[in-house]
This record gives sequence, C-alpha cells and structure tokens, in this order.
Amino acid sequence: MSLPSEVILRPGSLGRLSELWSYRDLLFSLVQREVRIRYKQTLVGVAWVVLQPLATALVFALFFGSWAKLPSGGVPPLVFYFSGLVPWMYFAAALSGAANSLVDYRYLLSKVYFPRLILPLAAVMVGAIDVGITFLVLLSILVLHGMPIGPSVLVAPVFLLLVSFSAFAVGLWLSALNALYRDVRFALPFVIQFWLFLSPVVYPSSVIPEKWQLIYALNPMTGIIEGFRWSLLGTEPFPVKPILISMGVLLLLAIGGLRYFRQVEKTLVDWV
Repeated sequence: MSLPSEVILRPGSLGRLSELWSYRDLLFSLVQREVRIRYKQTLVGVAWVVLQPLATALVFALFFGSWAKLPSGGVPPLVFYFSGLVPWMYFAAALSGAANSLVDYRYLLSKVYFPRLILPLAAVMVGAIDVGITFLVLLSILVLHGMPIGPSVLVAPVFLLLVSFSAFAVGLWLSALNALYRDVRFALPFVIQFWLFLSPVVYPSSVIPEKWQLIYALNPMTGIIEGFRWSLLGTEPFPVKPILISMGVLLLLAIGGLRYFRQVEKTLVDWV
C-alpha cells in the first residue's frame, strides 16, 4: 500500500506581506532600538545628522567646485552638492545597515522565529528620521540662497521613498551574500564610495557624453538623484528617461533579491 504523500503549503507573496504586518511590533521595536543607540554617548547627538552632510558638501564645493571647476547645474555649489548628498547619504547608510542586518542580529535568528525580511527592512527604515531632518535643512538652505521653492517640492518625498526602495532592493542581495561570505562586510565601504562617483552627486549627469547616457542611467541612483534635484531646484527638464530606467532596474533587483533572499533564508541559521 502506498504511503500518503506529504503536502507542504508555502505562503505566496500576499501571505508573506501579511506575515510582515503581523510582526510589525517587532519591526518598529528594532527601528526604535537602532535609533536610540545610534547617537548614544555622543557629544552633539542628532546634530551629526546635519553636520556630516553639510561638512561633506563644503568639502565637495571646495575641491570639485573651486578647484576642479566641475559644473553645478547653474545653482550655487553648496546647494548642488547638499541636494545630492541628502538622498545619497541616506542610501549609503541604509544599504550598509541592510547588508549587515542578518549578521548583526544573528543571535536573534537562532532563538525565535520571525520573517527574516524584517531585518533589512528595519535597517532601511532607521534612516527615515535622519533624511527627514536633512531635507528640512536643505529647504532652509534654499531659502537662505533666495531660491524659490515651487510646487514640485511636493514630489521630493516620492524620490526619497525610491531611495528607500533602492537600498532595500540592493540590500536584499548583499545581506544574503554577507551571511554566506563575510568578505562582503569589508568590501562594502569601497563599493559604496565607488558608487558615489558613478552617481550624479558631485557632478550633473549632463557632463556624461550622450553615447554613455543609457549605460549611466542603469545606475538606479542616477534617475532618483536627478529627479530629487529637479523637484527642489527645477533647473533642468524633468528627467523622465533616467527615472523610468531606474525604476525598471530597481524592479528587477527587488524581484531577484527577494528570490535569492528566500533561497538563502532556508539555511540561514547554519551560516550565521
């Protein structure tokens, strides 16, 4: 007599999303914990949120603006660099946190069950407060420079959400890879630094030759940073093509990242 076959039911995409929602208290607890400890025992505390990008923007204005004479898109250099650093520094911090999230919380993985996606997601959400503060500072800088703030500024938060999605999509790949190969943790700072100069942070995308524009737009941060600048400065036409390409690349990265993350997740405890 044949034995009855075993049927394993696995949740689909909607089931996994509802599972994340069921563990939302854990998600918010992790976010609150990271926010509390980030600036613990620092002299100026949350002021680093403003000081770091502002100091970096001043250095960029000195080296790339005054010395290298790189164009700043027809706006004051400080405004140009700071407007690029607001989304970029959020992306860099969120990506680094997401990539290291599984390893940093490995003690939790072996003790209790919860959707592992919560860890990279929480790492991305941690920077939301920081980027909100720097965004308000950027608006203040625009006012101090006498630059008009038009209705397109209402679109700026959409591009910051796309920054979050970018960090999460790439972070899915890197967090899974980092769980398997700890070399990722050491290589990541160099990758992020190199990625900075492949993005329109210290120069406008108009300096890239036309024949390379399509390849340049494959960098998902290209369209997002250009769109963010457009929403605040309005000095260039709306970058439709780079934004559409960025969104297409992000969608592919997210779908592939989710599949790879789920594959690694099955044996995650054995690796971390």
